[in-house]
Order: sequence, then C-alpha cells, then structure tokens
Amino acid sequence: MPEHWVKVATTAEIGEDALIGVLIEGEDIAVYNLGGVYHATENICTHAMARLSDGYLEGSTIECPLHAGQFDIRTGCALAPPASAPLRVFPVRLDGTDILVDLGEND
Repeated sequence: MPEHWVKVATTAEIGEDALIGVLIEGEDIAVYNLGGVYHATENICTHAMARLSDGYLEGSTIECPLHAGQFDIRTGCALAPPASAPLRVFPVRLDGTDILVDLGEND
C-alpha cells in the first residue's frame, strides 16, 4: 500500500502520558504521548462501540471506558477481556512539532 501521511495533531496538543481522539479522513484515531514517544490506534474499542480516547491510559495500556477491556497501544494487542480482537495500529512520525499518521497501510 502506498504511504498516506496525514497531520493529526501537534506535540503541544497532547500532554505527556496523555491521549486525544481525532477524526481524520473518516478514520477515528486515538493518538498517545508516552513520555515523548507517539503512538496511534483506531479509537473505537473492538469489543463495543466506545471511544478509547475517553478511556484510561496507564503506561502503554489503554482501558476502554465501557467494559474495561484493555489494549497495548504499541501493538494493538488485546490484553484483558472482554476485548479479544486487536486494534489497528497506525505508523506515526514527527515533522517538527506536527504528529503525522500513515493512513495508507490501513486503507
């Protein structure tokens, strides 16, 4: 798949060890700042229709606010039930203070 890098936020918009939800080109994405390292996953829990950006971030684990399913934001792997299917993970890069996500690999 061709790369398709899209600006989703700036580093100033996401505090350290925090996350935001963004809707970009029809994709609902959660963008995370783990100690200055940025990650991005789909923002909708694979178990139920809940926005992970409304959940609880602890280290590299995001907990769904609806049923407490947990995911590793680095790999997308489901870590705790009722979540069992992994999240899509988007490649991330920085361009100065802009956070870019590659939507091309997930078309």
